[in-house]
Amino acid sequence: MTVASQRAGWSRLPLRAAAFVVLTCATILGVSGWREWAARDAVLKGAETEMANVARSLTQHAEDSLDLLDSGVVGVVSRLEMDGAEPATIAKLRNLLEARKKAIARIHSLAIIDDQGNWLTSPGTIGSTLSDDAFFRHHQLSSKREPHVGHPVRSQLDGEWVVTLSRRFNKQDGSFGGVVLATISANYLAHFYEHFELGRNSSVALVHGDGMIIARNPSNDRFVGRSVADTPLFRDASLQQPGGAYHFRSPLDGAERVSFFKRSGRYPLVLLAMVDKAELLAPWRAAAISRMLYVLALVVLIAVIGAVLVRQLQRGQRMAAALVEKEAHFRLLAEGSSDMVTRIGLDERLRYVSPSSVRVVGWRPNQLIGTPALAGIHADDRPQVQALVDAMKRGEKDEARVTYRNAHRQNSEVWLESTMRVTRKENGNVDGVVAISRDITEQKKLETRLETLAIEDSLTGLANRRRFDERLKEEWARAYRDRSSLALLMIDVDHFKAYNDEYGHPAGDACLRVVAKVIAAEMQRAGDLAARYGGEEFAMLLPNTDAAGCARIGERIRRAIREAGLVHSTNHASGCVTASLGGAACRPALERTAGVGSLVEAADQALYAAKQGGRDRLMMSVEVASLLPKASGL
Repeated sequence: MTVASQRAGWSRLPLRAAAFVVLTCATILGVSGWREWAARDAVLKGAETEMANVARSLTQHAEDSLDLLDSGVVGVVSRLEMDGAEPATIAKLRNLLEARKKAIARIHSLAIIDDQGNWLTSPGTIGSTLSDDAFFRHHQLSSKREPHVGHPVRSQLDGEWVVTLSRRFNKQDGSFGGVVLATISANYLAHFYEHFELGRNSSVALVHGDGMIIARNPSNDRFVGRSVADTPLFRDASLQQPGGAYHFRSPLDGAERVSFFKRSGRYPLVLLAMVDKAELLAPWRAAAISRMLYVLALVVLIAVIGAVLVRQLQRGQRMAAALVEKEAHFRLLAEGSSDMVTRIGLDERLRYVSPSSVRVVGWRPNQLIGTPALAGIHADDRPQVQALVDAMKRGEKDEARVTYRNAHRQNSEVWLESTMRVTRKENGNVDGVVAISRDITEQKKLETRLETLAIEDSLTGLANRRRFDERLKEEWARAYRDRSSLALLMIDVDHFKAYNDEYGHPAGDACLRVVAKVIAAEMQRAGDLAARYGGEEFAMLLPNTDAAGCARIGERIRRAIREAGLVHSTNHASGCVTASLGGAACRPALERTAGVGSLVEAADQALYAAKQGGRDRLMMSVEVASLLPKASGL
């Protein structure tokens, strides 16, 4: 190094000191700001937790209230369907409904409506006729029997906002007989929410699943019946989950809120507990301003001291310092190679690393030199590489080639192929190893892909026949050792040749993919295997499954294929694509004379029986134990 370059280096020292002072001040400010922001986040997280507890409690209260209404409605529906809607029955039920309403304060009204929308009890509770009401039309058009929670409406009896819960009842011939209706007052819910003290500007709102406000505290009468369906809570896909924190600016009063929403699992209800964000953060903001003033005072003091230090350095920048010349590194011809060249000493540490290490393993040479040569090798591959290195250090091998996995700084892990050769001193003693390594990750990926193609059916993505045969032998052996059961389903698409002739081979391929997707959906355990057995025939191997379990899974598959709704006009029985299934189960440990083929044969014969029996059905073989000696029993 020349004297001029030395002086230039020392002249930059005050600048570096000034940069250090600035960096220190910026770090203090940054850390302080981060801590204050973290404290702010802690306040918000605490509020979210509190809102979450309130939301869960009030959601449970709303569900319990509707369950209470529903229990009464269910009893009335049951009575009407048994005794009919005769005047005598209605008279008895009218008294029962009145008594129940008086006994339970939260019930606003209970009523029975006939199939024309006319009131049979409590006339005038909501309107003179209900044939055009949404809940009535819902039950009139739908045969479903579960309770229906409707939008909030105003009661024409007393003008209160109420929430409706209704159930359909049928006549004795199964046709629509009318509706049993129960309501709960929105004011009851709003008054209940008053018991939860959340803050001066806090609020609690119960909202219908489609965005209509059912009840709110405070200002229930002002907000109930308004729609908030256009807010992110009902539009954003990220918020369509059972519950979570929700920060927003209220479209009702314009205030920025911290809230937690909870969606009911049983009813179309969303409970939103909210607290005013400005009110929540006011104590933190006051404390943060005070603390940051102290930090600013400290930073100013450090800046003054730093300025004095820089001036002292400027005065003494002419002082000489001993220079240590950097020792020249030995350069190999491989410096420009795309492969990584390394030299390993007898202590198994890296003595030299070529610049291509950045491309191969993501580390610069100066980061690797001096580190253990085998440190980055995968634990499973290290013994193999270690054995080769030891043999070369002992002089037993002059060169070797090995493939292994190695850690990469950015890509987690890469495959390397290394060619190693020993280096010797003039006296012939080994003094190290030179390794030339190249990245073969893409080659390994291609090999893995080819292995996958060898066991996977390219059309359906299921296992192919080869993989199925291998797994069947493995699972049979495992079931024999564990004395467990093993089941097999054989599935065949009905009239598939006619389907191909009618719609063409591309449609046939698409049909097989749909069937394969249905079958794959039933692989709910790691040991289950679905395979394309050949053509339109599939197989499903079910370890640790008895005949009953095999039948349940088979029936689900049969039903799902039919419900997929693939049109098949030549399948005159159903008009859509269907499948026949044969199932068999056995315990290999109890069938000492049996083999793998016995299970396949039993399932095949059951499949044949299903086809002979009219197709679109599941037939189960009897236990293989009783069938193997006499195949005619299947």
